[in-house]
Amino acid sequence: MSKLLKMRYLILRRITQIGLLFLYFAANAYGWKILSGTLSASKLFDTIPLSDPFAILQMLSAGAMMGMNVFIGAVIIIAFYGIIGGRAFCSWVCPVNMITDLANWLRRKLLLDKVERKVWVSRNARYWVLGLSLVVSALTGLAAFELVSPITIFNRGVIFGMGMTGGVLVAIFLFDLFGVKNGWCGHICPLGGFYSLIGKFSLIRIRHNHENCTLCMNCKEVCPESQVLHMIGKESGTVTMGECVNCARCIEVCNDDALRFGIRNFTTTSKAKGDNR
Repeated sequence: MSKLLKMRYLILRRITQIGLLFLYFAANAYGWKILSGTLSASKLFDTIPLSDPFAILQMLSAGAMMGMNVFIGAVIIIAFYGIIGGRAFCSWVCPVNMITDLANWLRRKLLLDKVERKVWVSRNARYWVLGLSLVVSALTGLAAFELVSPITIFNRGVIFGMGMTGGVLVAIFLFDLFGVKNGWCGHICPLGGFYSLIGKFSLIRIRHNHENCTLCMNCKEVCPESQVLHMIGKESGTVTMGECVNCARCIEVCNDDALRFGIRNFTTTSKAKGDNR
């Protein structure tokens, strides 16, 4: 298999992420109406509203009044990611993913995972940050996470100019490189935590064929949420955990054709070979 083919999902993800940023920039710079606004609140073709559900929850907690189109936009986004996988946003849309992926690629190349880890953060911390964001929003009357979100900073920075706020993105890169593996996306980001809750019910899933697997563990090495691949070495099955980002890196590095995308089977978490539902 050619190297480009093995990186097909990674290439598609980068095209999607950079393409979306360009469309936002073009809307401001050239007046294009394909996709205008920001990742928090957009309009597709100047008609279809798209709203970040987590941002809406923060504004509701802050006591803000919003129009019906905002709620319609949030429902569209929830329905979309509810089907394809909640945290697909994190790996296919979120621009910060490009920074964290670079940090973790360098981390593997520099063998930093072999160094004794001095910083530890629970993966459940993102859910605490999520809840805290809503509480602080209610207390301050402001959408708390949106004020400091590196996703918003990156998105607005591309559209209007980065400025000093770019230092936040540098800090995330260094944290992921020298601190905690997949630290920001896998442990702290409350938006990732929110989409993982949606992802629990999504249809498109990574499926594992135990009979093909040779236990090379390449999949777990590159997976930003390796705990979701709990079935490796045990049984054929489908990823059921909402934390999966559907980035497909595990599929790309698997030389055994043991991993691929499939449709979730709600009747069982275990798959027999040849079950193509």
